[in-house]
This record gives sequence, structure tokens and C-alpha cells, in this order.
Amino acid sequence: MSTSFASSLDALSGWRSALLTNLEAVARFLTDHELADVQIEAQLAAVRERLAQEKLVVAFVAEFSRGKSELINAIFFADAGRRILPATPGRTTMCPVELAWDGEEAPGLALLPIETRLNGQSLGELRQQPRQWKQIELETKNPERLAETLREVMRTSWVSKDDARALGFWNDETPDDNPPLDEMGRVEVPAWRHALINYPHPLLKQGLVVLDTPGLNAIGAEPELTLSLLPTAHATVFILGADTGVTKSDLAIWRDHLGTDPLSRFVVLNKIDALIDPLASPAVVREQIASQVTETARTLAIPADRVFPLSARQALAARVAGDAAALAESRLPALEDALGAELMPHRRALLERVVVEAAATIENHVARHVLDRRRQLAEQMLELRGLRGKSAGKLQMMLQRVDAETSEFEACTTKLQAMRAVHSRMLKDAMVDLSSDRLREQVGQMQEQMSASLLNLGARKAFVALCQRLHGLLGAAAKRSGEIREMLSATFGKLNAEFGFSLAVNPGPDLERFADELRLIEKSYTQYLGLTQALRLSQPKFMEQFRRMLMSKLRVVFENASAEMELWNKSASAQVDAQLRERRRAFRRRREALERIQAAAGELETRLGELEAQDGRLQGFQGRCEELTGALRRQARSGMRGETATMISIDLPLSDEPEPSMLRHAAQA
Repeated sequence: MSTSFASSLDALSGWRSALLTNLEAVARFLTDHELADVQIEAQLAAVRERLAQEKLVVAFVAEFSRGKSELINAIFFADAGRRILPATPGRTTMCPVELAWDGEEAPGLALLPIETRLNGQSLGELRQQPRQWKQIELETKNPERLAETLREVMRTSWVSKDDARALGFWNDETPDDNPPLDEMGRVEVPAWRHALINYPHPLLKQGLVVLDTPGLNAIGAEPELTLSLLPTAHATVFILGADTGVTKSDLAIWRDHLGTDPLSRFVVLNKIDALIDPLASPAVVREQIASQVTETARTLAIPADRVFPLSARQALAARVAGDAAALAESRLPALEDALGAELMPHRRALLERVVVEAAATIENHVARHVLDRRRQLAEQMLELRGLRGKSAGKLQMMLQRVDAETSEFEACTTKLQAMRAVHSRMLKDAMVDLSSDRLREQVGQMQEQMSASLLNLGARKAFVALCQRLHGLLGAAAKRSGEIREMLSATFGKLNAEFGFSLAVNPGPDLERFADELRLIEKSYTQYLGLTQALRLSQPKFMEQFRRMLMSKLRVVFENASAEMELWNKSASAQVDAQLRERRRAFRRRREALERIQAAAGELETRLGELEAQDGRLQGFQGRCEELTGALRRQARSGMRGETATMISIDLPLSDEPEPSMLRHAAQA
């Protein structure tokens, strides 16, 4: 692996770790001083998970015999001193393979039998069913045994034409694309549907995921690979043969599965060593390579600088031998440098936006919370200062006034109950459009429209109509969300004016990002639903697999949108509950303070001092919060230098009397 790509990934990993350190400091501060509500806690958890679990997915796509496995060996496994993934002439990797690292699992190879295609379950569903997978332990410290174990991904089996048709490897409508038959009329198919390799490579440990895909037939036969894994990869490396250029099957893969987003595509012209001619000068060979680059770029309609000629075999041999000159001659470092230069800044920018937005939300929440608490303290201090030199009768009048204000304040509960009833009804109406039942109904309608057309040739039109309806559901939910926000804003304004609350409506849930996810699915599927796949969809089992996989993808989008809507509404209710609880506590403290002063006149100044100290601490809380979120924001914007997080120790008591949560923290310490 080039030092550029490895160092870029190292820097991204270090930057994320530093952000996590800052984020934990913010979370501890908010928890210790009871400054977080349900929404803030959920947002902190979401950002924490995003930073900790962020993956960088790079897919390698090629027809058979393009040297794809050799390229992966050269990039990731050269330190083993030999080939790890099988890379022999002819067909090698027969099923899609994912290389990643999960520290909670032992190194191993998980294989999903090809027969699972017959039950219609999607890969996403089967990932949650470990018993469906064959598990093989990997001996990572023994390169020979490791390589022998991974040869399992090459295994095939011979099945009848009917079985091949059911599995998706034979299509009577496109005979030219079908594999050859043996003398017994059988078809060779992969033994495995999918493979997962859990391998402790340093880059995989830092969140890199490598997706190795086989040829065109295998790609087309697995809808989830085409519609889920490839479109969501952050970059795709498309491998061609420098000696053959863009073949018909290469062009089919590019046109049907990859060509819609060329900015995240890297095209490799592998095997440039095959162009070396002992009868031609090096200059002539370089001209031939340059000509192939130009022709490839023209055929695929991409800039020439997106095409990388190289020799994976030469690069692997050079890395095993430690020959820097030969490695440079292989031209592999140019590809790795391009991957590092383009992928890392893009991922960093996305995470930076998430963190900066979270920091701003936290600052606004704490500022609003502290302002409300300080306002209540100011009212108490003003009231107590007015008691200086007053008689016992005046104190009694003040006690009566506190009781009257408390009773008057409790009248707000009736209005709060009415607001909650309206809020609950409006939320229920809004959630209907995001429910699984509504989604299932819409997908069922699409399936009926597809079945009604001859050989499912109206599949694309039916799917586009489905997406339009789904966008309409998201739009309706967003509209209802806006209506809820308007209702809450008006009600909060009345409550603030009548009962002294400081309620504020947070920005509504951002459903537009779920619409963007839906557009990404629409883009992938529309490209997929061409004539070839329409013919495949005429097969009931393939149609059922397609429907289940589509439902799985759409359900994630709609469930996440529903969860965000519900969380936003819960945060509004939690804000009301928190301020109601705080106001009741403030009334109780006012009464207790007046009673103590009535019993001992000398406590007036003591209590005033306590309140002034609490006010100072609250100001300190806000200042410290701004320091912490400022450090988090600066770290997010610092680039990927892996700077050490700014740690700020905060241990300020909330009041003169320890709260139960503070006692629990003290006991744990």
C-alpha cells in the first residue's frame, strides 16, 4: 500500500479518534451537570456511533481474468510475502467477497451457500442469520494455510439447466450470455452466494472495507449486489485488461452498473507488462499504453486522468521483494495516491459537517437551559433582596404569595394536557405515511403493475411511479411535521407568556436527507431495470427476491425517517417536562428558603450568597460548554492531522445541595 493512501487513512482514523475524545468530554460535562435532554443524548449517541463505526468502502469490479484478485493482493496482502487471494489464470473469485475487520469476532471466512437464493431472502436478512453461513477459521500467522483456506471462494458446482435457471445463472431469453454446458448438459455455478473475510489488516482495522465482485453474470444475478453494495461504495475500481481494452462484457458492466457516477470511479488498465515487446523500444510501449488510456477514456466517456495503467503482478512481486524501483515501474502507487487524495477529504468533510452541526445544537440547548435557570435565580434574588429589613409579617405575606403563584402555575397542567392530546393526534397522522404497512402497500402496487405488463417490460415505469409515490409520502410527512411545529410554536408562545416558561421549538426533522437516500435508490434501480433485468423479473423467484430486497432497502429509509420524526417530537415533550419539573423545584426552593429565613433572620444574606454563587456557576457552565464545543468544532475543522483532543476537566456542583445523580457519580468514583 502506498504511503500516501495509508497515511491518509491513518490521519482520518486519528482525526476521528480525537473527535471521539472531545465528544466524550462534552457528553460527560452535560451528564454530570444535568444539561442534556432526550434529543441531545440521542444526537450525541448518533454522532458517537457514526465516528466509531464509520466505514470506507472500496469496491473492485471486473470481468473474469482481468487481474482483480492480483490487484487486491498487491494492495493489501503483500506483507504476507505471497499471494493470499487466489489469482490464477481463468476464473478465480466466483462469488462477491467482502474484506473487513470486526474486532469482536475472530479472524475467519464466512460463506453463504448459493442455494439460499432459492428462498428469496436478501443478503441483508441473511447477514442477521449466522447459522445460514459456513464458518471457517483463518490462520493469519500462517500464509500458506491462509491462502489455502481462501481458495474456498473459487469452489463451484455443476447443476442442471433448470437449477441454474432457478439460481439466476441461465436465461433462455439471452442465450448469448449463458455459460457453456458440459457434455452432460450441466452448468457450472459458484458454490457460494457471498463471502465475508474478517482479516486483521491495519487498514481494515481503521474502517476500510474492500468489496471484491466477480464477473457480469454473477453481478446481474444478485440484485442486492447491484442495487445496494455497489451504489453505496465510496469508490469503485473498475479493472480492464490493457491488452484487450474495453470488451463487450466490460462495457456492459460499465453501462449497466457503474457509469452513472464517474466521479467516484477509478478505471484500471491492468497487465501493462503484457504489452512489453522485446522487438519494440520502451518509448513505443509507452505510446501504446498511452493510446490504450486515451481509447478507454473515450469509450467510457470519462477524463483520461481517471484511467490508471498498471501491472498488479509486477507490483505484488516488487512489494514482496522490497524493490522500490520495480514498484514504481508497476505504476500502482499512482492509483493508491489518487484513492487517498480523493476519498479521505470527502469522508472527512461529511463527518465534519455532522460534528459541527451537533456542536451548534448543543451550544444552543445549553444556552437556552442556562438562561432559563438564571432567570429563575434572578427572580428569587430580587424577591429576597426585597426582604432586607422587613418584618415577620412581610415574610408571611411572601410565603402566601409563593403559594398563590404555585397554585396559579399548576393551572398550566390543563393546557399542557390539551396540547399533548393535539400533539399526539397530529404525530399519529404524520407517522401513518412513514409506516411499514403504507410502504408494503406501495411496493405491492408496483409489483402488480410490473406483472400486468408483458414479460415485466414495464418494470422501469412501475418503479419510477413507485418512487414518485414514496417521495409524495415523505413530502406529506414533512408537511405534517411543519404543521406540528407551527402548533407547538403557537402553544409554547402562550405558555411562555402566561406561565413564565422559556420553551422554544427546535428546527424540525430534516426529512430531505431521506428523500436524497430515496433518490439514490431510485437512480441505482432505474439503471438496473433495463431489458435484461426485466426478463429476469419475469421469473417468480427472482421477482420475489427483488421485492424483498427492495422492501429491505426502503424500510431502512422510512424507519429512519420515522425514528427522526418521533425523536424530534419526543424532544419537544421532554423540554416541556424538564421545564415543568424545574419550575416546580424552583417554587419549592423559594418556599424552603423563606421558611428558613423566617425561622432565623440571619439566613437571608446566606441564602442570597448561595443564589449568587449558583448564578456564577451557571455562567461558568455555559462558558465551559462553549469551550468544549469550540474545541470539538476546531478539531472537526482541523483537517486529518490526528491532533490530540483538547481535554477540559470540569467538576462544578450544580447547587449547594448534591443531587442524586451527583451522588451516584461520586459513589462510582
